[in-house]
Amino acid sequence: MSEKIYTKNAPDAIGPYSQAVKCGNLIFTSGQIAINPASGAVETQTIEGQTEQICKNIGAILEAAGTSFDKVVKTTCFIADMADFAAFNEVYGRYFTSKPARSCVAAKQLPKNVLAEVEVIAEI
Repeated sequence: MSEKIYTKNAPDAIGPYSQAVKCGNLIFTSGQIAINPASGAVETQTIEGQTEQICKNIGAILEAAGTSFDKVVKTTCFIADMADFAAFNEVYGRYFTSKPARSCVAAKQLPKNVLAEVEVIAEI
């Protein structure tokens, strides 16, 4: 049986999906983009600023699920331009210090024309 995870400290879903789902001892987040939950808007147009907001959103969801960045086992990352890869990694690496498994691909276009999106799987 699965349980939906929701927190007001991360952006509301912009479609018919949940912020995250808990299934057994795992949490699966939906892809998080750089929407500030307080304003409901993307407030920065730099890869560093957007990655920071994405990580804050993920952290809020992980906390609501009773887990943390240290328990993340897998991430899937999408970036709009591979030229931003090093700058993305710089911010990403400050949050994902346990170095989970990861896939990172370039995407032609992301929701709301953001520069990155990240989803995670974590242990509870």
